[in-house]
Parts: sequence; C-alpha cells; structure tokens
Amino acid sequence: MIAIERRNGILEKLQEDKKVVVGELSQLYKVSEETIRRDLERLEKEGLCTKSYGGAVLNENNNVEMPFNVRKKSNATGKQKIAELIAGMVEDGEHILLDASTTAVYIAKALKSKRNLTVVTNSIEVLIEVSDMTDWNVISLGGSLKEGFLAAIGAATIAGVKEYKVEKSITSCKAFDPEEGFYDTGDEFARTKRAMIERGDVKIMAIDSTKFEKSAFAKVMDTEGIDVIITDRKPQKAVLKSCEEKGIKCIYSEK
Repeated sequence: MIAIERRNGILEKLQEDKKVVVGELSQLYKVSEETIRRDLERLEKEGLCTKSYGGAVLNENNNVEMPFNVRKKSNATGKQKIAELIAGMVEDGEHILLDASTTAVYIAKALKSKRNLTVVTNSIEVLIEVSDMTDWNVISLGGSLKEGFLAAIGAATIAGVKEYKVEKSITSCKAFDPEEGFYDTGDEFARTKRAMIERGDVKIMAIDSTKFEKSAFAKVMDTEGIDVIITDRKPQKAVLKSCEEKGIKCIYSEK
C-alpha cells in the first residue's frame, strides 16, 4: 500500500470513529509506529486531524474538505437513500444538472434505470459513472480541474452552465442553516453550485442529515432559493417548521 492510500484509509477511520490510535494503525497497515506518526503529522498540517497523545482526533471544522474518495464513503447509506428518492422524481427524457458532490455520484448510479436523460455535469466521477449509458446525452462542463476534487469549477464552468435550462437542477452542499441558507467550504464551489441551481425549473438540494443546522465559509444560496430538500432521515421539528414557513418541500426517507 502506498502512503496516500494509507493516509486515505486513516481518514476513513477517523470519519467513522472520530479518533485513531497509533499502535492500532501500525498493526493494521503493518508499518512502524513512526511511519504512522508521520502520516498523522501530514494530515494535521493539511488541517484534517489534530494529533493527541498516542493518536489523533478528527478535525470536524466544516471549512476543511476531505479528499473526494474519502467523502464518497462517508454516510454511504444516507446518500443511497437520497439517490433513491431523487430517482423517483426524475422522469424519462428529462434534462438535469448534477453538481460535483459525492452525493451526485450515488444519484447518477440510481438514475441509470431512466431512459433518454440529458445530464449536464461538472463532475469527472459522474461522467465516468454514466459513460456506458448509450441512450443518454451526457454533457461535460468545462472549467479548471480542482486538485483532489474530480470537479471542474471557475468562470468557464459558470459560463457553460448558463448555456442550459433544465427541468431539474440537483446539487448538494457542506452545511445547511434553515434560517440563513446553504453553505460550502470554498467560494469557487459555492458560485458554481449557485449558477447550477438557478438553471433548474425545479431546484433540488440533496443533503444528508449530518449537514443540518451547521454552517461553513461560503454561502451557496438563501433557503428560499431552493424548491425541494431531499434528505436521508426526518429532520428535527425546528428544521421542518422553518422549511414549511419558507415554502420548501422537505422529502426524507422513511426507512
């Protein structure tokens, strides 16, 4: 196993358990404890964890973004539930926008039973997922490739988005404050998502329940800018009440 794979594995364990122990990781990956300490030092410098005596704890600051492949495995069950709900809302022959979130990859997979879809996306991972769909029209948005994110973002992406009008725009975000709106970690991602949302007749925010009643650095959209929120479980009463007052339909999994 190369170092980056090992560090990603450590990050996955941090996301699941919130902490890791040097000795346990040393045995798991069959490397020295000194090697694990160097891995943790690297992750700490990147702002992903905080070293503690004998191990490290997860940095749960919403403005710190985990690598794409690590985020994709986070709350996979919840994202699958969201994807199933959205698949039930999309009709054959529709045009949709999908952002470059990890949730969008699950949605793309769930939509593969649909016929004749037109999918516009800035996600490299979504493009790969739907590359075998012979009766779909898949449109890749241009832009600057963001290292570690498998996403095209920036001015060229936003300009490309504005060339299309779709029945449904489907995006995700890092945090949702019912009173203030939807947030993401970086300004470029927030602007790109905002542009995508605005091009949909029906504006859908797919956000798992771990992101409710939180905030992050860059604002994507006011709460009222979204028509439908899709999530993996029933939100708290205060969230549901706020959505109702703002005219937003909140759909959640009953499973």
